Amino acid sequence: QVQLVESGGGLVHPGGSLRLSCAASGGIFSLYIMGWYRQVPGKQRELVATITTRGITTYADSVKGRFAISRDNANDTIALQMNSLKPEDTAVYYCNAENKVFRINYWGQGTQVTVSS
Repeated sequence: QVQLVESGGGLVHPGGSLRLSCAASGGIFSLYIMGWYRQVPGKQRELVATITTRGITTYADSVKGRFAISRDNANDTIALQMNSLKPEDTAVYYCNAENKVFRINYWGQGTQVTVSS
């Protein structure tokens, strides 16, 4: 059982930056593709960014060029650097660990990001 704990959310003005972190424990970190998803009330959870053990990244079109996902395999953590934030980035952000071979998904509890003037 993998536990994921997010931190770093908060309130920021449009154009500002935030850095989210996610610490994983209880599993073999290298077995999982790690990612960030976000959700607003009334909408489906959507992918923000993912990163493989080897550092291959994917991004939603809406965040390309503004967000950067990173991974520290030595410390079992990932981060999401969010720059040039927009009000439409407001959401609860969730850390995810996925193993496609065993079809396993783990989620963190979520952290609120609010972009508002």
